Amino acid sequence: MRVIREGELEKRSDSLFQLWKRKQVVLSKDSLSLFAPGDATNGAGARGKELRFGSIQKVDCVERTGKYVYFTIVTTDRKEIDFRCPGESCWNASITMALIDFQNKRAIQDFKSRQEAAEQAAAGARDRRLARAP
Repeated sequence: MRVIREGELEKRSDSLFQLWKRKQVVLSKDSLSLFAPGDATNGAGARGKELRFGSIQKVDCVERTGKYVYFTIVTTDRKEIDFRCPGESCWNASITMALIDFQNKRAIQDFKSRQEAAEQAAAGARDRRLARAP
């Protein structure tokens, strides 16, 4: 896993009180991993939550207040996960850029796959026509 950025973010809990909890965050080219503070440095044994970019639709609702930038990650199943970070840290921009890069690479892969499938279908049809020719 190639790390793009690591540091700290605060995530709003899903509990009744919706408290802000500090998370150690590792951003890679295909995911955002969240750990309890100190866990990310423990290496492979660290248990955290991984948000794979394939399951993220967008970074939304960016709002800047005096001290924090608030943003929401929307998943493909419409779940919203709220985060905040100090205004100067620009985590929302880093995550957005990594997500866009991931989505662009996926779109290119999908296009190439469709193009190859179409070429194979055309070649198969051509071969069938040649086989039937007298």
